[in-house]
Amino acid sequence: MRLLLLKDVRRLGHLGDVVDVRAGYARNYLLPQRLATEPTEENIKAIEADRKRATAERAKRNEQFAGLAARLADASVTIEAAANPEGTLYGSVGPTHVAEALQAQGFEVLPSHVLLEPPIRTLDNRTVKLEFTDEITASVKVWVVREGAIEAAGSTADSAAPAVE
Repeated sequence: MRLLLLKDVRRLGHLGDVVDVRAGYARNYLLPQRLATEPTEENIKAIEADRKRATAERAKRNEQFAGLAARLADASVTIEAAANPEGTLYGSVGPTHVAEALQAQGFEVLPSHVLLEPPIRTLDNRTVKLEFTDEITASVKVWVVREGAIEAAGSTADSAAPAVE
């Protein structure tokens, strides 16, 4: 079924694109959500101004995401979590935790940008993929450590340091 997109739809197309989709997807999702309509000449002309505006906004957003992805190239975050003696977490570390840790370091990352399947359930280090758009991605190193490990490491370093008089 051919439809004209009224909004950007991730992994399908952008506003103003004419796309071919299955009838069920069109009937059950795109049309009821008002994300698409029939590709008539009137409809295409009606959204032409919106399409130009959206293209400019998309270019600006892509430029910002490209800069953010470049800054994230060498980034790593440490997340503290409660774990049993074997290293299994009592909960899990998910996209929200990773996004909050990155935001604390000054990166504008949303939980929807973090691709983490399945959630982290052990004390571990893992490379996590971030997807800002279909074309712009980045990876960050995520360290999951036992709760209180960072403070303990800091206090042992302080006590081992010689006193300066």
